[in-house]
Amino acid sequence: MTNDLLCTHVDQIRAVKPSADGCEECLRLGDVWVHLRMCLSCGHVGCCDSSKNRHATRHYKATAHPIAASHEPGEDWAWCYADQLMLEPA
Repeated sequence: MTNDLLCTHVDQIRAVKPSADGCEECLRLGDVWVHLRMCLSCGHVGCCDSSKNRHATRHYKATAHPIAASHEPGEDWAWCYADQLMLEPA
């Protein structure tokens, strides 16, 4: 990924698989999500900040896993919550 000189957390990116097809927390609540994000440390899938629940951000705040990637078809980017910057594919 580019920006790896600016992001101090790229060493925490793992080869993970998504933990679910959707936001498990939203599904339990009967809610729908806007877009999905996947944690690149553990594979947790959560809804984005455009949804009312913001489960991807909640996951970061609960675990301190810093980098989430878009889990949407056709999107290939990641966001570092800790450094507040976008990571793009190499």
